[in-house]
Amino acid sequence: MAAAETATSAVEQFTAASNKAFKDSFEKSLTAFSDINAHSKKNFEAMVASVTAATKGAETVGAAAVAFSKKAVEDQVAAAKTIAGAKSVQEVIELQTGFAKSAIETYIAEMNKMAETVASSVKESAAPINERVTAFVEHFQAAR
Repeated sequence: MAAAETATSAVEQFTAASNKAFKDSFEKSLTAFSDINAHSKKNFEAMVASVTAATKGAETVGAAAVAFSKKAVEDQVAAAKTIAGAKSVQEVIELQTGFAKSAIETYIAEMNKMAETVASSVKESAAPINERVTAFVEHFQAAR
């Protein structure tokens, strides 16, 4: 009878220990999945913010390109009208030279503005992703 009670007690202790280990393991797994879910949500939000910033930058560059093209065509038409009214070949050459110089200066200034806009857009687009990478590295180092 004592052997049966000892065996029953051992089985109950083993079962209790197994149940506790399973419960602890399950709770740790739930916590890990919850952390992963939170990180995934933040990563998704960072991607959305990044794409939104990139889209805004692309729209800005596109609008600037359209406006520049429209202005360039208007300037070319105005220059053509002015050149058509020239009284001499010398005046045509002077007008054309002035127009070409002005067109090149305007083009260079516009390309510099667009380059700044693109650089700013890339920086804004990368910021949310960089923040998530930094958070991941900090989380990983804290876990070590």
